[in-house]
This record gives sequence, structure tokens and C-alpha cells, in this order.
Amino acid sequence: MREAKGRIGPNAILQFVPVLEATTGATKTARLLTLAGITALPDPSAGLIEEGPAARLHQLVRQALPGDATRLAIAAGQATGDYILAHRIPKPAQAVLRHLPARLSVPILSKAIAKHAWTFCGSGEFRLATSWPARFEILDNPVVRGEVSEEPLCHWHGAVFARLFDRLCGQGWQAVETTCCAQGARVCRFEMRRSRQS
Repeated sequence: MREAKGRIGPNAILQFVPVLEATTGATKTARLLTLAGITALPDPSAGLIEEGPAARLHQLVRQALPGDATRLAIAAGQATGDYILAHRIPKPAQAVLRHLPARLSVPILSKAIAKHAWTFCGSGEFRLATSWPARFEILDNPVVRGEVSEEPLCHWHGAVFARLFDRLCGQGWQAVETTCCAQGARVCRFEMRRSRQS
């Protein structure tokens, strides 16, 4: 069930800030936050936040730091995945997933991601296209809404997915974005691919 339209999890902002500060410094980070309309950092325990400022921050980073934007988004996505592992997925469930073969753990994790998709896709619409191999789609992704690009832009989403799979379904997972709304596609589509077997 989707949550209120136009709201997203606070980690879309919170995990970006330390990454930005480490690269650009506190002053430039504060300026980007202000331009995005973020006057105070959200409380991680207070639930969902308005998606607009979070999406603007992601877009401003791509505009202001084009040479670093991909790396920064990946780092923020990995940190978001780490937060989810530390605070949102029960440790016993993590232990079970780690001991299962990928053929079983991947569909379980994919369905769990789909169940909680409202935390990262906001007013976009998430679809689990297939659970083995795992393929995810976000229709009208707010994080890239209105942008135009020749390349896929959803590195933050991809890094979140890859981090969770890599930690829970064996090492070597990548989330490859094969189509992106910013490219004019109907959906941002992610395919989970494993580069090596463990």
C-alpha cells in the first residue's frame, strides 16, 4: 500500500548531507540545502517528508557538481542501504537471508523492497517486474522528474538496491538502470545483476 502522495523517506536527504560535506564542505552544502528549500534536516524518526525538497536536492547536486554527482549519489545510496540494514531490517531476518542461496533470498528481498517502496519512490509508482531475476521499475520517478539526460540518472536508487542485495544475497550485485524517465522512458528500470559468485 502506498503512503500519502508526494512524500518520501528522510534518508533521501539525510544520507546525502555528510557525503556532500565531505566533498564540498559545510558552506556549499548549506547553500545547496537552502536552494532546495531545506531549512532544517528532517528527523529520521518522524516518518516521511515532502518529496519536493529531497528531489530538488538530488537535482541541484547534478546541476552544481556534474563531475562528482554520480559518485556522490552512489555514496549516499550506499549509506542509505547501510541505514536500512542497521535500523529497518530485523537482524534475524538478515541472518536467514544470508544463509539462503541467492535463488531463494533474491525473491524474498525483492518482495520486501516492493512492500516498502513508498519510502524511496515518493509519488512515483513502484513495480516489481520480476523477482528472479530481480527487476524493479519506478514510473514517474520524482527524483528525476522534469530532467532530460542521455544517460540514466538514478544512481542513488541503484546504489540502495545494490547495497541491500550485496549484504543480504551474496557479494557482487549491481543495479543496472537500463531505462530512465530522464531519457524519455516511461519508467526507470533497474536490473539486478551479479558480477561474481560467492
